[in-house]
Amino acid sequence: MEATSPLLVIVGSVNTDLVVHTPHFPVPGETCLGGGFQVFPGGKGANQAVAAARLGARVALVGKVGRDEFGQQALANLQQEGLATTHVSQHAEAASGVALITINAEGQNTIVVAPGANHELLPADIDEAMALLEEATLLVVQLEIPLLTVVYLVEWARQRNKRVVLNPAPAQPLPEAMYRDLFLLTPNETEAELLTGIPVRDADSAQVAAQVLRERGVQNVVVTLGAQGAFVHTATYTGLVPAPRVQAVDTTAAGDVFTGALAVALTHGWDWEQAAEFACQAAAVAVTRLGAQVSAPYRHEVMPVPTGK
Repeated sequence: MEATSPLLVIVGSVNTDLVVHTPHFPVPGETCLGGGFQVFPGGKGANQAVAAARLGARVALVGKVGRDEFGQQALANLQQEGLATTHVSQHAEAASGVALITINAEGQNTIVVAPGANHELLPADIDEAMALLEEATLLVVQLEIPLLTVVYLVEWARQRNKRVVLNPAPAQPLPEAMYRDLFLLTPNETEAELLTGIPVRDADSAQVAAQVLRERGVQNVVVTLGAQGAFVHTATYTGLVPAPRVQAVDTTAAGDVFTGALAVALTHGWDWEQAAEFACQAAAVAVTRLGAQVSAPYRHEVMPVPTGK
């Protein structure tokens, strides 16, 4: 990727996913006999970064891992994907982040994350990455790192007129002042409901929730609706962009692939409908494959670039 290409900088988590397959999710107190066990590179920040890189973007990641085997392997994987990892540091004491994932027969998942070194990604690390952040065309961040670091990054970006995409996952309340500084918010149904108090089940309820978020000051909102697609609410386009119909095998990281793909499209100036369609197609490919980062599609597997872009 040429150095003159737009730079997408993603600030976020790096994990190792420990995955077990099960016919059904256990209820409290139940032990299930599962199927295969697999280990995959993961973490929302790393997933989004790899997805964007595979789709042709020039990507740098700001994150933190431990000095353990998981951390070493994670760094090697990221570098193999062509990411700039100069600002993925190794914490001397904290373990690398780990996610424990179960996948049922329908391809749905439950996830428990032990953040480890991700929770040591602090404002000082943002300061150390300033030169990189200044170069960015677009910044992407999630909530698997400390909220104070996210707040610090968003405030820094506002002062420099940098566009920030926040994927508010895992769901948690946000400072009221943060909303007006966000270029784009990409919640799923659960996250949109937590942020707004509005149950989100379909395009109509997604529109209501998105309107609430825009009234708080967010410039653009895209609510992901799983197999239904994504509801886009911006000043220039509002509507449901449907997802391609596929047979889901593993929905892990579908949202991350969507956000990474959407960010790639936006760095190239595509309009909102085109960008969301591209992101829906990328996510649809991802859910037909096992794993997080490894499920992200390459550029040739998704729709062509729009004419004139």
